Amino acid sequence: MADLADKAEKGSRYDETASAEEKPAAAAIEDSGQQQRMTMEPPEFIRGLTPEERHRLETQLKRKVDVRLLPAIIIMYILNYIDRNNIAAARLAGLERDLHLSSVEFQTAVSILFVGYLLMQIPSNLFLNKFGKPAIYLPACMIVWGTISALTAVCTNSAGLLANRFFLGFVEAAYFPGCLYYLSCWYTRKELGFRTAILYSGALISGAFSGLISAGVTWGMDGARGLGAWQWLFIIEGAATVAIAIACFFVLPNFPRTTKWLTEEERILAVWRLQEDVGADDWVNSKEQTFWQGARLAFTDYKTYILIVLLFCIVASGTVTNFFPTVVDTLGYSHTVSLLLTAPPYVLAVIATYLNATHADKTGERYWHITIPMWVAIVAYIIAASTTALAPRYLSMMLMVPAVYSGFVVALAWISNTLPRPPAKRAAALAFINAVSNCSSIYASYMYPTSAGPRYTVAMSVNCVTAFIAVCTATVLRFILVRLNKKLDRGEFVEGAINTLVPGEGGFRFKV
Repeated sequence: MADLADKAEKGSRYDETASAEEKPAAAAIEDSGQQQRMTMEPPEFIRGLTPEERHRLETQLKRKVDVRLLPAIIIMYILNYIDRNNIAAARLAGLERDLHLSSVEFQTAVSILFVGYLLMQIPSNLFLNKFGKPAIYLPACMIVWGTISALTAVCTNSAGLLANRFFLGFVEAAYFPGCLYYLSCWYTRKELGFRTAILYSGALISGAFSGLISAGVTWGMDGARGLGAWQWLFIIEGAATVAIAIACFFVLPNFPRTTKWLTEEERILAVWRLQEDVGADDWVNSKEQTFWQGARLAFTDYKTYILIVLLFCIVASGTVTNFFPTVVDTLGYSHTVSLLLTAPPYVLAVIATYLNATHADKTGERYWHITIPMWVAIVAYIIAASTTALAPRYLSMMLMVPAVYSGFVVALAWISNTLPRPPAKRAAALAFINAVSNCSSIYASYMYPTSAGPRYTVAMSVNCVTAFIAVCTATVLRFILVRLNKKLDRGEFVEGAINTLVPGEGGFRFKV
């Protein structure tokens, strides 16, 4: 059986004319970043399986990994998102009043988190790829950010709040891009959209539960033990984050080759599934991963920059969610009722995101599953900016959150589909794209002063325009990927793809 595991790690078989040094199990990447043409030979264990046995074992493997991985990352992301965005609810719970913050100081406190968040994403993802132990790294970061979030309760002025928020973003940067890369190391491209939706449902669920939790704390704990409601909000949610992080140390897997609770056969199958999906090996060991090679390959691939524009515009159009309690509060209800009204749009967003991502994976299509939701978002922003009537405005709020998020999740999966190998390149690209896309959150905080309510015309107009640019960018990317797929069909070499030895041979194709 040791021989089988060794064959699984070898996986790919290169052209027989290649030297021994040119036949490592890792994807064959030359210094120039071009991938060598290759053929695939499955391990002996896989060759001995009937299609029925292969399907049964693969289903068992996915179920085993899903049960350990998906619930944990959902809960972790719920708390990640709550700790990042609970300052909006804290504003309604008295934070601005007790710290004597001006409107500009509060907006700066919101935006400065994203400065730290942007700075750390690429180094963090490259370190995670090199370290190779996400089951240790991600929960450890979670403990640190939970502690920082809880310490927000001791801030007494704007300077302390700004410092706290900067370091919170600095540490939280490890989680989301790290988790996107983590998922891409376990699941094939046709499975990744739904699992990405599972991950991002944590953000959507947090949007629903954060409002409910904040409403309860605001109503029942203001003044308890001499602390304001906003202080209890940070203490309770930060303590919950630390407790969950400790539990996750014992639950999460590492990478397929290094997860000890899988059987040897399951590790062979887990590794081969990823090789077979794109025609090249994935994460082998920490020695194969280099910081600079991964970053260089990501930065020199022009598709990275098209994806940056796409994701930036989608995130920019969805910045309303950073201030969603404030926007909902303009409906004229009490603060507690307004917090409760933030929940239904997020509940609908969870349903819409799952349905959209599941259908995208089932069909293998990406473009329409991104652009149709963005057109819905455009309509929602136009309604929000053009009327003060209660029913149409709440309808627009019910539409804008599900539309943006359901398109965003499929766009995230499109990154790994478009830049699949080597893993160091994928790790760098995911972090780089996510970091730049979140730059919009820095300026967006200044578009939602309370004086701009109830229509927030400037903010809604900017959201509408960026959503439209996202549609245009997705269209450009689709044309490019279709053209590259035609080249692969003709057997022409395509840099950044997994090229086969035989012209026209079936194998890797970009998802469009």
